[in-house]
Amino acid sequence: MATAADRSSERVPHAAFSAVPPVPASAVRAQDVAGDNARDASFLEPFERVFATLKRMTSNYATLAVLDLQRTAVQLAWLVAGGIFIAVLVVTAWLAAVIALAVWLFGQGMSWPAVLLIAGALNLVGAALVGLRLRNVFEHMPFEATLRQIKSHEEKRD
Repeated sequence: MATAADRSSERVPHAAFSAVPPVPASAVRAQDVAGDNARDASFLEPFERVFATLKRMTSNYATLAVLDLQRTAVQLAWLVAGGIFIAVLVVTAWLAAVIALAVWLFGQGMSWPAVLLIAGALNLVGAALVGLRLRNVFEHMPFEATLRQIKSHEEKRD
């Protein structure tokens, strides 16, 4: 009976773990001769494969970037169109409210010049409120954090 030490020294053929049937020895020799000729003929083949792979990867990334840019452009167009539509509706509602107030004031016996003055003042107050809100929106410079990061890296180099 073989001991564990005897069994460990015996090598199990690699083909025992493979589902591929073994190749006859004559075919292996023919492949070796053809392989030697191919290796001699194409020393640059690995570099060519790497270059082709990089070219395919670059093409795939460029295609992905173009498709993503197209999708982003369509989304931006919908966003701008929706913003314009919403703005038109809001302005229409604002004008309707101002006109309703003007008609109500005129119906209460106020003169037309006074009604128009109040409507104009109401529009100016609305514009001032929107202007104050926009001032708060642009409190920080565009790309302020990016510029701060770039300046901090430049200071670290010095």
